[in-house]
Amino acid sequence: MLISKPVAEAIRAGTVTQAFRRWDAPRVKVGGVQLTPSGLVRFEAVSQVRDPSRLTERDAKRAGVKDLATLQRFLAPTTRKPSARGGRGGEKVYRIRLSWAGEDPRIALRDNLPDDETLIDIRTRLSRLDARPSGPWTRDILEWIRDNPHVVSKELAALRDVELLPMKVDIRKLKALGLTISHDVGYELSPRGAAYLDWLARQGS
Repeated sequence: MLISKPVAEAIRAGTVTQAFRRWDAPRVKVGGVQLTPSGLVRFEAVSQVRDPSRLTERDAKRAGVKDLATLQRFLAPTTRKPSARGGRGGEKVYRIRLSWAGEDPRIALRDNLPDDETLIDIRTRLSRLDARPSGPWTRDILEWIRDNPHVVSKELAALRDVELLPMKVDIRKLKALGLTISHDVGYELSPRGAAYLDWLARQGS
């Protein structure tokens, strides 16, 4: 379920407590959590809206939508190909109750300096990521980020002579291990990522 950064921030602040989506069947599980730009969001309840025409301005406000008319337009049936991520593909309208569930767990992870056992585990995980037809890439990109902090991602891709979107996907994989930090402009190594590169250098690998 796609949750934008402004909506995620409003969920965290408690001003947005629900969302509406048009699906054929629920695509989230009650009690499940999703990582968003503002931390973890929990799905508290999912219910079908039998008559969307009876939604109110209050419903729109609690969903972080400008007004009821905007919400109704968003939920209107469409003949376009259903989207796996958006709210307009499907025959039914669902109300999803939301709450903020806590900080992004990667934040604590990236500041956690690894011991030798953890460093070996990180190397093992990165070796799995490196095992693809194009060859190893994780150390290369970590070193590029270390040497080019806060560089616009488009420029970083040009420096590395790679395509932008696949590079962003790769960096997200490293971020999931707590090795990098994303900023509004570019990236930097986390303390955990810097410790890993220092460890590799000491190992002579």
